[in-house]
Amino acid sequence: MNPNISLLFFLSTAFLPPAFRLEAAPPSAGYTLVWADEFNGTKLDLSKWSYRQLGKRRDAFNVKDTVRLDGKGNLELITKKAGDRYHTAMIGTQGKFETRFGYFECRMKFQKQVGHWSAFWLQSPTYGPVGDPAKYGAEIDVIEYLAKTPELVRINIHWDGYGKHHKHVGVTRIKKGLNKGFHIVGFEWKPDRYLFYIDGEKVWETTKGISRRRQYIILSLEVGRWAGDIAKAQLPDGILVDYVRVYKLKSKRKKIPEKKSK
Repeated sequence: MNPNISLLFFLSTAFLPPAFRLEAAPPSAGYTLVWADEFNGTKLDLSKWSYRQLGKRRDAFNVKDTVRLDGKGNLELITKKAGDRYHTAMIGTQGKFETRFGYFECRMKFQKQVGHWSAFWLQSPTYGPVGDPAKYGAEIDVIEYLAKTPELVRINIHWDGYGKHHKHVGVTRIKKGLNKGFHIVGFEWKPDRYLFYIDGEKVWETTKGISRRRQYIILSLEVGRWAGDIAKAQLPDGILVDYVRVYKLKSKRKKIPEKKSK
């Protein structure tokens, strides 16, 4: 390559935020970016996100000061000890950005300590009633990460509430190096199936529990025994999120009507 061209390329990319140096990877052509947060600046964009379920949740308390931007283009969610309590973090786009179908992507670096788990997931504002996930929606856990199993990807779908009629499908997949550096977690939502990707590789798909409701995005840390003994953790600890992006597939096909609940 011409050395002058090389220099121009370096100068054109060297000062971009990290998110733009690693381009998103929708699984097929035709997707257009419709929503994103690159987490630039110093404060959470409250036009896009809300602090979610502040107060007691599981074995910790969700509080605002566990959510911050590091000034380097990353969102930071942390778990910390506060007296005899544990404080942790959850944010969501409910009421601010809710959509259905498309490709959802998050570039993130996972926590190191046991006792809490991180998640990138979607939830329905009408989740709960039994009998029709297309109408009422589903909980779509694109990834749940536990440091006690550092190279294991967990993906889960829940519908029909959380009681005796609760239904669930899910898988675990081994991903070498998942506990090191940043990874791209992707989710493609089609009218008849869900497809899940890690670093551009498809790791699972399912036709179960398909929602046709508009849903919102959640990023969270949660404390509970499922993740191990939090007393053994060296805190504070948490995750970094480089970006969240949502793409829509342009199509000339007849639109599929949304199944709305009353």
